[in-house]
Amino acid sequence: MRDREIFRILYSMKKPFVVWFKDVDKEDVPLVGGKGANLGEMTKAGFPVPPGFIITSAAYFHFLDVTGIKSDIDALLSKCSVNNQNQLQETSDKIRHLLMRQTIPEEISDEVIRAYFHMDHTVMKHAIVAVRSSATAEDLPDASFAGQQETYLNVYGEAELVQKVRACWASLFTPRAIFYRATNKYDHFKVGIAVPVQKMIQSEKSGILFSLDPVTNDKEKVTIEAIFGLGEMIVQGKVTPDHYEVDKKNLEITNKVVRIQEKMMVKKHLENRIVSLNQKEGGKIKLTDPEIKKLSQLGIQLEKHYFFPQDAEWAIENNRVYIVQTRPVTTTGKKADTKQSAHLLAELLIKGDPASPGVAAGPVKILKSAKEIQKIMPGDVLVTEQTNPDYVPAMKKAGAIVTERGGRTSHAAIVSRELGIPAVVGAPKALTILKDRDVITVNGATGEIFKGSIASKLSSTHPNEEKKILKTATRVYVNLAEPERAETIAKLAVDGVGLLRAEFMIAGIGVHPKKFIKDKRQTVFINELAQKLETFCRAFDGRPVIYRATDFKTNEYRNLKGGREFEPEEPNPMLGFRGAARYIADPEVFTMELEAIKKVRNKMNLKNLHIMIPFVRTPKELQGVKDIISKNGLLRSSTFQLYLMVEIPSNVIHLDAFIDVGIDGISIGSNDLTMLLLGTDRDNSEVAHDFSEMDPTVLWAIEKAVKTAVSRRVKASICGQAPSDYPELVDKLVSWGITSISVNPDAIYRVRQTIHEAEKKRIKMK
Repeated sequence: MRDREIFRILYSMKKPFVVWFKDVDKEDVPLVGGKGANLGEMTKAGFPVPPGFIITSAAYFHFLDVTGIKSDIDALLSKCSVNNQNQLQETSDKIRHLLMRQTIPEEISDEVIRAYFHMDHTVMKHAIVAVRSSATAEDLPDASFAGQQETYLNVYGEAELVQKVRACWASLFTPRAIFYRATNKYDHFKVGIAVPVQKMIQSEKSGILFSLDPVTNDKEKVTIEAIFGLGEMIVQGKVTPDHYEVDKKNLEITNKVVRIQEKMMVKKHLENRIVSLNQKEGGKIKLTDPEIKKLSQLGIQLEKHYFFPQDAEWAIENNRVYIVQTRPVTTTGKKADTKQSAHLLAELLIKGDPASPGVAAGPVKILKSAKEIQKIMPGDVLVTEQTNPDYVPAMKKAGAIVTERGGRTSHAAIVSRELGIPAVVGAPKALTILKDRDVITVNGATGEIFKGSIASKLSSTHPNEEKKILKTATRVYVNLAEPERAETIAKLAVDGVGLLRAEFMIAGIGVHPKKFIKDKRQTVFINELAQKLETFCRAFDGRPVIYRATDFKTNEYRNLKGGREFEPEEPNPMLGFRGAARYIADPEVFTMELEAIKKVRNKMNLKNLHIMIPFVRTPKELQGVKDIISKNGLLRSSTFQLYLMVEIPSNVIHLDAFIDVGIDGISIGSNDLTMLLLGTDRDNSEVAHDFSEMDPTVLWAIEKAVKTAVSRRVKASICGQAPSDYPELVDKLVSWGITSISVNPDAIYRVRQTIHEAEKKRIKMK
């Protein structure tokens, strides 16, 4: 039997093709995607979630393996320029047609049908279900771009279910999904897709709730939008919903805006039908006060459960409220001031719903459909009836966005907030009143659209409040590499640099360090590196900057100019000649790094620079590196501290022995540690599905490392990606006593919020 076949069998044995909601939770994102993981998490936590099961990403990857079409898909993608709309559409059509022609292997389809016949643990042949897509890279905390894959409502019968599963898989290659992955540099084959199958709720009312105000970021409010009928109409922005605001403290309803709904989606027989509503029917208030308060309570409970503001979809059937999905709000930040107005500054053309704060002026460009997105030039005001993910390339270029339909939770609103573009939605008669090439000003904080360009005046009358700086005992550090960003990031509410990566700075120099040595130009290298280090140390002005010494793998070093002359070709660079072992075997390059550090500390008098040693396999190696450091005139003290990267299992298991050598702190590199503990490679699409920092083994290792460091009175930090992605991990880290958490710049405020909540919870528990 071929190795590939053996791997496939072992993999399929390890990862189930079908799981029930009750059997998964938020730690199972690689298997069931963000949507599926949250459905399981909410089910386990007792939230009112319609029952169902999930066809896992393992089934999708198994399908690709068995059919052997991955190479065909890759060949089509490699020839596609995603910025060429026609080429992108053609490639998408070919891939989806290829996928839809394939037969789903019986080992998958049999499990799916068996689960379908036992929905809700009773034999319910031909249940009516909703079939949704849950991509493993969708619904992450730092991006939403909802709706990239398909959802199918009122699916009936096993044949249609299997067909819709295949259609969900194919939707991973829609033009918008391909474009999104390409522009965000996701590997197409590292993104899996799971398919939640859920009992269909025939909602009389449906909508979206935010556990804050998504426009102003006011965390004292719950915001609810509601329509009659099935929820697809509100998600797609095809109708303008009622809008309600509730004070979290006392559940007082502080604002109600009732809209006239012109149409709704309902199930008729086995089809989804759009039904027209007259003004009397559509103009009724959608929710009663008790329903508004019930939804608000659920929103507050969801936020408490996840330790982060939530964006949840809900439905009401027979007076019972259901939550059909939730995700973290990805646009928390400044609280916008929307109290002031500017009616006297210019002629007010339209008043719609505020959707994304900010002010911008520009010429109107009206789009009748996504096929016209090429018309948008940078700075144009995109005006359309409603947007969907096909509009995203144009939205990225627009200076502002106006839609005639939709509410604050529509696609246009969510994506505008993601992109930081002013937007007004539900702007009545926008397509009639606004004309192509007219210059208008859009105030996204108030929903006002003015004639002419008055952006500068409006901006001065609508100042934004700065983010409230929360005080936390646990320090928040930042991971950095680019000197150009140092000054900007240093102005944020951050306590220092927890990981300053040497590799990026040396890559910026562009030449292999040993070539400098060979050419007797060591001083040039030392000065260039010292200059970059100086930039960070001055920007952070007294706050610690922890420089992680070089950890190039041989294959990475070979890419530098002159690298092929000095670097061997290794079969496994990940476990090869890197980190501390390299410093000891060949100390010349490390010595140049130390000279640069000395120059910054001694000649420039910047004493906030410290050093961290990566990939140290044994305490003996650590001692060897310490000897080199001291021989070069750098001695540990209160102003020059030595940190150990904890990224190898031996670092965790024998941490006491490493601490005995003499260090001031540890920083957990969760990326490498996870790969080495689980024996998987996150950069290899064949096995990356097993990579999860929330795996119990990884959590055990992180907990042990933190608690050991705390008990030995050395600083404990973490600098991998995990805290940025998993708020629940931050909560655990705080409970274990971690000293600091170092995150990417975009996660600084979000993680500090989570730390603040976790610390408050610990105080209350005491």
